[in-house]
Amino acid sequence: MTREEPPAKGDAGIDTGIDAGSDDHRDALADLARQALAGSSAALEQLMEAVRDPIYGLALRMLLHPQDAEDAAQDIAIRIITHLSQFRGEGSFISWAMRIAANTLINMKKKRRLEQLTFADVGAELESGWDAPPLAGQNPATTHRTELKLLVKEVKIGCSSAMLQCLDRDKRIAYILGEIFEVTSEQGAFILEITPAAFRKRLSRARELLTAFMQQHCGLVVRENRCNCRDRLPVAVSRHHVDPKQLFFANHPRAAVSVRQQLNPTTPVSGAVHQTVREIDAMHKVAAVFRSHPDYRGPEAYMQSVRALMQSGSFRAFEV
Repeated sequence: MTREEPPAKGDAGIDTGIDAGSDDHRDALADLARQALAGSSAALEQLMEAVRDPIYGLALRMLLHPQDAEDAAQDIAIRIITHLSQFRGEGSFISWAMRIAANTLINMKKKRRLEQLTFADVGAELESGWDAPPLAGQNPATTHRTELKLLVKEVKIGCSSAMLQCLDRDKRIAYILGEIFEVTSEQGAFILEITPAAFRKRLSRARELLTAFMQQHCGLVVRENRCNCRDRLPVAVSRHHVDPKQLFFANHPRAAVSVRQQLNPTTPVSGAVHQTVREIDAMHKVAAVFRSHPDYRGPEAYMQSVRALMQSGSFRAFEV
């Protein structure tokens, strides 16, 4: 994966002093939290920068649309800051921050109709529209290879992300945490405030639903299925699901360190993260599709809201 930004630095040039892939990452965040509670604004800014990408990555996968994810990430950042004194160190700071993020995302009001998608909706969509004409100026035979690759990637990420929206919120967030971010059942249980057994049950059901649907429709999972990302491109453009002039996902800035590594620095990342979906069983193929999505860089608006909150003086930052 191409790294578009240097590790451990924010857009404002703040060096967090933390290697997000190191064994000391979680202890370093806990230390920053203690310094922030003692009154260090620099520590607070570094702390919020460190959790910026995981929070945004979770929000984007839960909400699908980048603007909704940006708004949610800013709201989550404010909640983390105003409840920082409640961090007791029972788990890692990043897991605690993700707990606040998960609770916010599960309970927030719906903003877009896309979040109300069902597998029947998406299935009907994928079975139709195949008579769409070739794209003017986007013929695969003449389109620049790099441009075509980006457009096909946009279809792949957008389509599979829409499938993820068909899960109810509880199953969706369990799938994101357990299958895409690869947290343990204990860590997932901590984040969602449920038992490990309940987390495993939600994750298992989410896997079953997505696997059954994608086995029936997705050419990445079953090669014989009609729908593949390249052939679907003209349909996606004709139905305004993809705008060649404004790609939401394919050109999105990437995080320097994957969310998986930030949540579990000592855990090897699954081989299924690579762009090529390996010839393995269907459930792992489905997981590979979602793990092949980029790890997204959180927007600068997130840190702007953090700084504005710190400078406002309108209310106390560390309320119990």
